[in-house]
Amino acid sequence: MKDSSPRRLPSIFYNTLTLIGGGLAVLSLLMILLLMLLEGFSHHSSPYMGIVAFVVLPVFLLLGSAVAAIGVLRQHRRRKQGLPATQQLPRLDLNEPAQLRATVLLVAGGVLVLVLSAIGSFKAYEYTDSDEFCGTVCHDVMHPEYTAYQESPHARVGCVKCHIGPGAEWFVRSKLSGAYQVYAVLADKVPRPIETPIKSLRPSRDTCEQCHWPAHFKSDKMVVHDYYAYDDENTHSRIHLLMKTGGGGNGKAPERGIHWEHADIRTTIEYIATDEERLEIPWVRSTRRDGSVVTYRSIDNELTEEEVAAHEMRKMDCIDCHNRPTHQYTPPARLVNQAMAQDRIDPTLPGIKSLLVDLMSEEYETTEEALDAIVAGVRAHYAEQAPEILKERKQAVIAAGELAQEMFRTNIFPEMKVRWVEFPDHIGHLNTPGCFRCHDGLHESEDGRVISRDCNICHTIMAQERRSGEQLVNLESVEFQHPEDIDEEWKEMNCSECHGG
Repeated sequence: MKDSSPRRLPSIFYNTLTLIGGGLAVLSLLMILLLMLLEGFSHHSSPYMGIVAFVVLPVFLLLGSAVAAIGVLRQHRRRKQGLPATQQLPRLDLNEPAQLRATVLLVAGGVLVLVLSAIGSFKAYEYTDSDEFCGTVCHDVMHPEYTAYQESPHARVGCVKCHIGPGAEWFVRSKLSGAYQVYAVLADKVPRPIETPIKSLRPSRDTCEQCHWPAHFKSDKMVVHDYYAYDDENTHSRIHLLMKTGGGGNGKAPERGIHWEHADIRTTIEYIATDEERLEIPWVRSTRRDGSVVTYRSIDNELTEEEVAAHEMRKMDCIDCHNRPTHQYTPPARLVNQAMAQDRIDPTLPGIKSLLVDLMSEEYETTEEALDAIVAGVRAHYAEQAPEILKERKQAVIAAGELAQEMFRTNIFPEMKVRWVEFPDHIGHLNTPGCFRCHDGLHESEDGRVISRDCNICHTIMAQERRSGEQLVNLESVEFQHPEDIDEEWKEMNCSECHGG
């Protein structure tokens, strides 16, 4: 007897292939939606849930859809050829040994394919999130970032820990962004240098604070900086800073210092930057734990209310100061100072500080050209200016040139136009405005309060060894004295105005 029940879809949809494929696609879609709901209502994110929901199941969704489409096209083709449609679904009788064996084989094969696909998808996911994939697949493009990463304090922290973090949402975002990056590499549309993804970075409370928790910081930190002058004697000076790191806010550590003022979870600091690198910050608003609100405006660049409304307002977090925690491109002067302080470069070589900084600061077309120029420049300098030094201390001269090559190779990348100048580090204030973006003494509130420029807010100078050999020591505080005789100008201008190059 013919089935006369009405059908909701065209007859070409009623065939074995389309029903199997459609069933697989619908099942996959339902499982994806279920996992998304679980992820949304769960208090703890699981990366494995994201893997299944957004890597494994979509494969089966697409596969099922393709099989269903093939069934429809097959039926349509048969109809055009005048052949009878295969609308009769197969009968399954497991009492027949042949059909039973076929069914067992099909089910076992399907399960095996499902398991292997899941394993393959997971392995593919693992590899695309590996440091090797991030840093070496697009070697020429990512070489600066990967090299700096390997030299950084976070060299043992996986790339995805900071760039993605936990949860499915940011996993999907990263893969969508990665798809465009693959296209940009293939089409040679990669900017040089690659811009820092400031706008798309995840809030540091979801990444950095998985390991670092400002509320638990409580100790101050002694920092020693060595400096060598640009003279023939490489005259040495040293400064001992007690950094008021501070922290607190959890009831277990005293509330004081830099991190408490800037990162206390009960205090909100918002600001507006008028440039992409966030170097110009003319507007700051502080909301204290008692609910009081203070707005500071720069008298050098005061924004109107319309301009305030038009700009993005950002809530301050860790990366607003620690903006180069891993991919650090250090200025040559600092590299050479550190190497000389550690005796990796002989500080008694006449004029070695000035020579190496000049050679490393030159702009070259390729890394190979730079490395050749550095070692040749060192030898040529001493051959012309101090041949006796080159003769008597040849090994020290050669070692200085080779170390300068290594420092250049790991910090400056001509092919990608990566230099320290293009990537300002906001920690400190020597080479970039850094702290002085807000703490410049020019940000005032309506009631006359000012964001202070006083150095002692963040650190205390415990001792200063001057180039003359004089040592200034005081456990309370030593007033800073500039190594060069520039009177009181250093109090009025930012350090980066001279040291920024």
